[in-house]
Amino acid sequence: MKRTRKTFKAILAVFIVCVVISPSGWAFAQGGDISGSVTDISNNQGIQGVILKEKPVQTTPALSWETGAGKSYLIPALEIPAFIILLNGVDRLAYPNDVEQGKKVYDTNLSTFWDHVVHGPWGFDQDNFAMNQLLHPYQGSIYYGLARSAGLSFWESSAYTFAGSFLWETAGETTSPSFNDQIASGIAGSLLGEPLFRMASLVLEGDGSKPGFWRELGAAVLSPPLGLNRLVFGDSFKSIFPSHNPATSWRLRLGASVSRSYDQGGSPDNRTDATIDFSMAYGLPGKPGYSYKRPFDYFNVEFLASSISDNPLQDIMIRGLLFGKEYEVGESYRGVWGLYGGYDYISPQTFRVSSTAASLGTTFQWWLAQTVALQGSVLGGVGYGAAGTTTGVGERNYHYGVDPQGLLALRLVFGNRAMLDVTGRAYYIGGTGSTEPGTENIGRLNAGLTVRVYGRHALGIQYIASSRDAYYPNRADVHQTTGTVSLVYTLLGGTGFGAVEWRDPDRR
Repeated sequence: MKRTRKTFKAILAVFIVCVVISPSGWAFAQGGDISGSVTDISNNQGIQGVILKEKPVQTTPALSWETGAGKSYLIPALEIPAFIILLNGVDRLAYPNDVEQGKKVYDTNLSTFWDHVVHGPWGFDQDNFAMNQLLHPYQGSIYYGLARSAGLSFWESSAYTFAGSFLWETAGETTSPSFNDQIASGIAGSLLGEPLFRMASLVLEGDGSKPGFWRELGAAVLSPPLGLNRLVFGDSFKSIFPSHNPATSWRLRLGASVSRSYDQGGSPDNRTDATIDFSMAYGLPGKPGYSYKRPFDYFNVEFLASSISDNPLQDIMIRGLLFGKEYEVGESYRGVWGLYGGYDYISPQTFRVSSTAASLGTTFQWWLAQTVALQGSVLGGVGYGAAGTTTGVGERNYHYGVDPQGLLALRLVFGNRAMLDVTGRAYYIGGTGSTEPGTENIGRLNAGLTVRVYGRHALGIQYIASSRDAYYPNRADVHQTTGTVSLVYTLLGGTGFGAVEWRDPDRR
């Protein structure tokens, strides 16, 4: 975990270096100046007047997100390798004595790069869970954000992300390139990067006015690559990504929790922690005039952190619609269905699971009564994931494999007074695509009741239950459970509990 913290700081440090060393000319829009020119306006019979001419202003065309005008394929193609070179340099300073396979990990050169490209061999690395399943996706989101903020589309930015991950695997370290990192950085990085980019763009959009310092800062915190390119390239990338006014719902919760973990054959482990979590649904179905033509025009994102010093970030769960279409049933039901991309990182006290997946499913809202709405998502798919606390080599004490999975999320909204939500997730990680036989069955249940007290302020209670059943040859079967009860204060978004209204007022 100590190395994990250092690596996270290294990634952020690279962005500080980029800002400091950026040529000052990039940070300013080009402007015209005034030059005097003397012109004889009386047929060369003496100077009768002086005309001051303004030098033509040469400006880069403003970025248009609708037409693609002004976007750049070259800039991220230069930025991503530059970021990788800087990150490698920072790692050389932070971990000068890290040695694997008889070589210093970060002492790369053209010879090691070419050897990896030609010979590989590709395999599975031994890094710890947080490094592989959290920091590598975040590193991939940096590649993605550099391309996306330069005006590229979701799929174009995803291609740059995959290429950036390949470049790091072959040129960033002397160790053999790994399949798991290519998936985590190259694919999960895009699935994490797009929600961060969209939320940062919402901050910049605001009420439609020009963003000031605080909105620019907030956007940069959410998506550092977006903030960097807006700062460095000035007006070239100042155009704000248009959200098309989606129906959104978000909430921020602060709580105190009591947890009990049980490991088969052991004694229960009890602890008390402070928690903070944020969740947002973007593009909820049913809003008149909103369509789903771009990847992630609908997405749901959840973050959960706790006061546990050695495991502060416990959950990141993202699902976004890649391809889909709206549908409706009668006057009271609206939905969208299609192919979803998902990235999950779940790390409670005793075991953990992470997955990058594609799923088929639907997201919907159904008005059950005049002021009662049922919102939900039903997904089923397959991905590549990691789970467990199995005995492994080096730092890797978890199991990789192809993982079929499913999700059922339901939210019952009672007007502007209360909300009951339940979400269940299941993951099965077998031996396919793994270096060892065995299976992991992981289940996760979230349930909560939230009651509005005044304005956007609410109180609630939340229960989270996680279970793990693991089966490996020549090893005792494992059964683990963790249960957490939290009392929470909730700050609701401007749309309250987020029920979307499309019904004719005269027919309600």
